[in-house]
Amino acid sequence: MANILIAEDERAINDLIKLNLTLVGHKCEQVFDGAAALERALSGEYDLLILDVMLPELSGFEIIGQIKTPVIFVTARVSVEDRLRGLKLGADDYIVKPFEILELVERVRAVLRRTKGEREAFEFDGIRVEFDTRRVYKDGSEVSLKPKEFDLLSAFITNRNLALSREKLIELVWNFDYDGDTRTVDVHVQKLRGKLGITDRLKTVYKMGYRLEI
Repeated sequence: MANILIAEDERAINDLIKLNLTLVGHKCEQVFDGAAALERALSGEYDLLILDVMLPELSGFEIIGQIKTPVIFVTARVSVEDRLRGLKLGADDYIVKPFEILELVERVRAVLRRTKGEREAFEFDGIRVEFDTRRVYKDGSEVSLKPKEFDLLSAFITNRNLALSREKLIELVWNFDYDGDTRTVDVHVQKLRGKLGITDRLKTVYKMGYRLEI
């Protein structure tokens, strides 16, 4: 997982980002103004900087030109001009407030995969998931998963320890235009539990969906 610096002056948002990125396995540190963000980022200790544009002392736009750390801008500035400016200055992504926390988790995952080679494989409880080859092993033996079963497992791992509704899982795995019954999620979850023996890990969240607890 990655070492992430969060530079956001609204403490509630900063804390929310840290909480959820920590839940999915990242190590996070917090700063609340631009000067502290620049000082920390120049240390070179971070894999990613989540950077608010409108910070006290120094703006995110002023900071990005002085650092080499990959950056995701998180900002309330919604204009196309601001978005283009951020990307032209070298930001790896630009997300507008308010945002869904799962969207931020996915944007972080995508940037880390491009810049750090993140998520080539993930292991827990004797299970090894290889994302590039789409192969899964349990206690050294390969387990045959159908394409959507693998995609569902990947979504759970990416968002581990977060509760995911059936509707969100449909969106993540079957895409926005899927018009089937959400019970298909339940069927695929039962197959994953049976094939991988993860009933104790893949928990049902009452009246909502599921959560992979690792």
